[in-house]
Amino acid sequence: MNLREEILREHSKAQTLKIVNYIGNDKERFAELMNLFLGNTYRVTQRAAWVVSNCAEAHPELIKPYLKRMLNYLSKPVHDAVKRNTIRTLQDIAIPKKLQGKATDICFQFLCSNDETIAVKVFSMTVLHNLSKEHPDLKNELRIAIEEQMPYASAGFKSRGKKILKAL
Repeated sequence: MNLREEILREHSKAQTLKIVNYIGNDKERFAELMNLFLGNTYRVTQRAAWVVSNCAEAHPELIKPYLKRMLNYLSKPVHDAVKRNTIRTLQDIAIPKKLQGKATDICFQFLCSNDETIAVKVFSMTVLHNLSKEHPDLKNELRIAIEEQMPYASAGFKSRGKKILKAL
């Protein structure tokens, strides 16, 4: 399978799952996917993001070697799909200690930004909550960031925000 061609063929859940099944837990195929995802072709990167997220969900061990590059990638202007799927992936994995500071900074930046999508903010909130379990000093800052936005937030933000505030 030519991954690039398949990613560009169609942007659908069925196509995404077809590619995810093809990759499976094959490290070489996943490396090829990550090269496309971390590349600089806008449409390929955008569509590969969904595949990366699904692969990481099915086989979280595959994503670990790429976490640093993914976090560095988020420091650049990238498509919302890249942000959304990268942060979604971070919700469900144990972030290595050496990358937790960078992940925290990025997620607080996304959470507190007026320009981010609701999904990116909500996923960032969850990542920060997960990190606060290891770093309790983050709890107060997270609480403040959520509470400041609650009066003006969307239903999705309020729902997740209430759950996290209660858990804090």
